[in-house]
Amino acid sequence: MIEFNPRPSPSPRYPDPTSRGGADWFSDAMHPGTPRSQVTPPPLVIALTTDPTPRFRVGRLLITPAAAQSVPADEATRALRRHAAGDWGSVDSEDWAANDVALRNGTRLVSSYLTQDKTVFWIITEADRSVTTILLPSDY
Repeated sequence: MIEFNPRPSPSPRYPDPTSRGGADWFSDAMHPGTPRSQVTPPPLVIALTTDPTPRFRVGRLLITPAAAQSVPADEATRALRRHAAGDWGSVDSEDWAANDVALRNGTRLVSSYLTQDKTVFWIITEADRSVTTILLPSDY
């Protein structure tokens, strides 16, 4: 798994998670004197969305290597905004209703989206809201 950083990066794909370049929430500028490996990113309440309001915490953001290769970062970020706002994408009506119930019951949330080049990808938020993963169906 790769940390997914929805903040802008110079790369059109995903930043190298081992890189120390640039200022992100792991950087020494944010946590002076603390080794990067000891810094835990704060759970996001999606600072990447302004409208509509996020309905739940997404926790730590991860993306599988295959999804990182297949899903452009801007499309993943847009889908993540939709997911956090309760727009479950292209799931069927039963799964949509199950996700709405999961918001109240605190169970796992699953969304499905399509990139502009028609690649299907999923976003799954674990029941405890500690981790949200972007993945391809073949990664499951």
